[in-house]
Amino acid sequence: MGVKVLKFGGSSVADAIQLAKVKGIIDSDPARRYVVVSAPGKRFDGDSKITDLLYLCKTHVDHNVAYDQVFQAVCDRFRAVEAVLGVDIDLEKEFSEIEENLKNGASADYVASRGEYLTAMLVAAFLKWDFVDTAGLIRFDKNGRLDDNATDEALAAALAKSERAVLPGFYGSNPDGSIRTFSRGGSDITGSLVARAVGAEVYENWTDVSGFLMADPRIVDDPVPIEKISYMELRELSYMGASVLHEDAIYPARRGGIPINIRNTNEPDNPGTTILADVSAEERGGRVVTGIAGHKDFVVITLYKNRMNQERGFVRRLLTILEDYGLHVEHLPSGIDTISAVAVKKEIGEQMEEILDEIQRKLSPERVEVFEDMALIATVGRGMAKRLGVSARLFGALSEAGVNVRMIDQGSSEMNIIIGVKNADFEKAIRAIYGAFADMR
Repeated sequence: MGVKVLKFGGSSVADAIQLAKVKGIIDSDPARRYVVVSAPGKRFDGDSKITDLLYLCKTHVDHNVAYDQVFQAVCDRFRAVEAVLGVDIDLEKEFSEIEENLKNGASADYVASRGEYLTAMLVAAFLKWDFVDTAGLIRFDKNGRLDDNATDEALAAALAKSERAVLPGFYGSNPDGSIRTFSRGGSDITGSLVARAVGAEVYENWTDVSGFLMADPRIVDDPVPIEKISYMELRELSYMGASVLHEDAIYPARRGGIPINIRNTNEPDNPGTTILADVSAEERGGRVVTGIAGHKDFVVITLYKNRMNQERGFVRRLLTILEDYGLHVEHLPSGIDTISAVAVKKEIGEQMEEILDEIQRKLSPERVEVFEDMALIATVGRGMAKRLGVSARLFGALSEAGVNVRMIDQGSSEMNIIIGVKNADFEKAIRAIYGAFADMR
């Protein structure tokens, strides 16, 4: 029998009621042997996430503002769970240690990580499993990058000693032993690392949605569920806004050849979405397009210059200018005499005039045009490359919907087509594309 690793997100561990569901899910399958947990999330609208409260405690201490009430709220959340679950892990001792470290200048990473730490201790006691701390096991190098090989070795060695264990997500440690966290949502990465370290049969990521949908349900009514998706397709959709799973969580599982199954704690019988190395046409049900996702608020800077393609170093100099102003270039579609740089609007801020002056001074383009308030939409699918008429259907649907396409960029894999439209046309464009491809096989 294979081993399954499970990660439960903040909504799944928000209170004792949710933790009872978690226990039911775990107990239903003896292959579920290693569990990674996030910090408790919101229990209801208007509630606070534990991680946010812990960050707030740290901010108050740093600014000499009373933190007592906020810290008390954190403690009370955990006390309530402990009481309802009927476990005893000496929380008061843990609270005292955390508060002492907080007052003595503990880092924001340490303070924020205590939500996962305490949750894992409670869940381990509730399940009567081992508690295995990820500090010292998930290792970062001196530059703050994940030390992948050292982490794999440390986790594998530690978990070989535990038949069943609960681990906190979100954090590991620096070479000096201090706590270091991933970016928000990093518990997904922890789960993936654990799955690879134990050679899991599958990595189940339990959250509050039943996997991925073909489009955003806030825009499209009842979009088709995605039953199976490839790692590459998911990377494309995650990058463009489909944010069920932290995109960096894909790599460790992919490297280990481990499927990822996105499941809903509140609908445990729903099979969710399975992420695989590859998905055949039969597994896709013959569907050409897997998903549609996008973001608003980009800016496109387009340069025109005769024989630009023959001017050595032109692109490098353009990218250097944008880098000097702190911009990430999202896309760089080009022609013989034109090139467009797509950047996030909020990164540009008030720097646009300075950037344009610098471009004019160093590159001497004949003309520069700026298109603001641009939205990017990606249509993604492994079936697109070998199917005639996909582009015609895509642009035909947009034309019929009255959407003007301002930019087109297709990846070299021919697995996605990215278009740029006005922000105001974003929702209309997604609905039009979905309508064109929802039933195409």
